Amino acid sequence: MASNLEGDNGSVDIALKAGALMSKKDAENQALKEFINQRKTTGIFEMFGKVEYDKDYNFKELR
Repeated sequence: MASNLEGDNGSVDIALKAGALMSKKDAENQALKEFINQRKTTGIFEMFGKVEYDKDYNFKELR
């Protein structure tokens, strides 16, 4: 899929150096991967407190 992104060239240059990347396309792909991973992580954190555990489960039994 072709894309024509116009971003802040200064930010792109910083991203290229910080990520040891070779091209703007590499920086774009890395940014998308990190964005997706962060969203997945956020979704996991939203589950805290919503899972009900069995009060009688003995986690030490499996050690």
